[in-house]
Amino acid sequence: MASTGDSRYAPPTASVADVAPTQGAAPLASRWRRLGAYIIDALLMVAAAALIARLAHWNLFDPASLRRPHVNMLIGVSAFMLLNGYLLVTRGQTIAKASLGMRIVRPDGGEVSAFRILGLRYGIGYLANLVPVVGALFGLIDCLSIFRQSRRCLHDQIADTIVIRD
Repeated sequence: MASTGDSRYAPPTASVADVAPTQGAAPLASRWRRLGAYIIDALLMVAAAALIARLAHWNLFDPASLRRPHVNMLIGVSAFMLLNGYLLVTRGQTIAKASLGMRIVRPDGGEVSAFRILGLRYGIGYLANLVPVVGALFGLIDCLSIFRQSRRCLHDQIADTIVIRD
């Protein structure tokens, strides 16, 4: 029998806090600037996806195509990679982030690897959206988490990145 002072089965104690950027680092991008970049990127994505679908003779909004969401997702991923893949891997920017003077970096200011930026930062969100309820919850938590003091969304936390003013 365990004694009353035995803590082998007690829950672990840990302190969890937002990590503040290091001193001398570039300033974080504002929430409004990030929102603006997201809107611009989304509009560019819709235009690119519509162009790709048109060239492939695929109607994104036809009821028959909605029964094949994997094709629509493939078109969306293709549009994203065509527009932003090279810029993200080489400069840590999407088209909108580059035009609004922002860049994705590691918290210490270092470069972000291709796996970290494409696989963790963007890929996990795409995979979460494959599961109906999980995708919606992930998206909600992701966008609301920017209101913390660290200004890091859930995808920033997963990939261990920050968005700075360039």
